[in-house]
Amino acid sequence: MEQRGKGSIEEGGFLLFLALVTLALLVIVLPFFQPLLWAALAAIMFQPLLRWFLARLPGRDTLATLLTLGVIFVAVILPTFWIGSAVVDEAAGLVVAFQEGQIDVSMWFDQVFAALPANIQASLEASGWGNLGALQQRAQEFAQASLGLIAQQALAIGGSVFGFVLALAIGLYVTFFLLRDGRAIGESVLNALPFERGIADRLAARFLGIVRATIKGSVVVGLVQGALGAITFSIVGIPSVLLLGVIMAIASLLPAVGPAIVWVPAAIYLLATGAIWQGIVVIVSGVALIGMIDNVLRPILVGRDTGIPDWLILVTTLGGIALFGLSGIVIGPLVAGLFLAGWGILSEQRAQAAAA
Repeated sequence: MEQRGKGSIEEGGFLLFLALVTLALLVIVLPFFQPLLWAALAAIMFQPLLRWFLARLPGRDTLATLLTLGVIFVAVILPTFWIGSAVVDEAAGLVVAFQEGQIDVSMWFDQVFAALPANIQASLEASGWGNLGALQQRAQEFAQASLGLIAQQALAIGGSVFGFVLALAIGLYVTFFLLRDGRAIGESVLNALPFERGIADRLAARFLGIVRATIKGSVVVGLVQGALGAITFSIVGIPSVLLLGVIMAIASLLPAVGPAIVWVPAAIYLLATGAIWQGIVVIVSGVALIGMIDNVLRPILVGRDTGIPDWLILVTTLGGIALFGLSGIVIGPLVAGLFLAGWGILSEQRAQAAAA
């Protein structure tokens, strides 16, 4: 009896030590959470490419991993740098234009309101919306605040160049090892989890499925929609096309509305100000290209549904972005998917226990 009590104390002490040292490790690596997260995501997404290189370079795992890392750098990181710097330049230019009075949102509202039919103008005036002064002022303040936030984030990134370069170097370094040793690391993690192996395997499969579905079905589709939107705006002569394209790519994460939250107001403004063919081009592109690309690409890239309701994807994506920045695009749906999977497994176990 005494030996059993002593064994329980020792086991409890070891578990307490394990919990404390795990918590300490999480606190230590927390400053580099985002590069580590994106390194893990890159290792997951580019495993097929690594296997392709390994099939052609048998026994040369390090070289195959380095080639895969080179493709990631050239195909993902360099274009991201270029697009990001261009978007920051456009956002900063718009902030300056607002501050110097070169852009007047109130004038845009006046133009749109004046172009409306007389009966609609009368209805708006009768309902109290004819005097748009206060609304115009709020809209202009909102636009300035939004662009100012973008500029502040850009300055924050530029003001910590050393931290950014360090995070990038750590991300690439960790990506190399996760690519090369990812399968062995994953197997060790599954064996160490305090679950039945069947449950651990199901959660791991759910984890990988959601990551791939989120990256392929959300990020890639969003980038394509944003690129099509930028090309459309460039054709009709709307300025700051890269900035608007990035906003459309982010808006594509929102179910139901998506990129329409950007191109619909643009088309209304063009039509109301007399740019008829430009407005028609934006509408046709928005409906026939930008709006349909999600229905065409997502089934091809993802291949199956994540099983997460659209409303939960919306809430968790927005909540994830609010807490973790751009990383929340993946973290939010991932947590939602694991939550549903975990409770689904528990429900199945309880049903089996009841049947037995």
